[in-house]
Amino acid sequence: QMQLAESGGGLVHPGGSLRLSCVVSGFSLDDYAVGWFRQTPGKEYETEAISCIRGNVSSLYYADSVKGRFTISGDNAKNTVYLQMNSLKAEDTGNYYCDASPRRCTPWVIHRTRLGSWGQGTRVTVSS
Repeated sequence: QMQLAESGGGLVHPGGSLRLSCVVSGFSLDDYAVGWFRQTPGKEYETEAISCIRGNVSSLYYADSVKGRFTISGDNAKNTVYLQMNSLKAEDTGNYYCDASPRRCTPWVIHRTRLGSWGQGTRVTVSS
């Protein structure tokens, strides 16, 4: 019953911004962590945990590479988790996916990278 749908990707120049959206159904954002994950072109079998939020900021996670540039937030009324990406770099390029768990963000997001079964995702390309 749990469903998630990613959107908001696109092509931007270095230094630009994008906002990704993860619309969820079948569960409450109050009780589940929602994380963003990335697969990089050329490394299709490697998955990185980018960010995660659970509840009223009761649990947060940011990869070191995005701290200070990305911000994760949730809107319960819209059943949506956002990833605001600023100061984008070429190394941010990849396919972005969201997923959810009743666990806390840490260590769930790290464990999740070791599993498959990703959805459609949304493509982010940062290029000059």
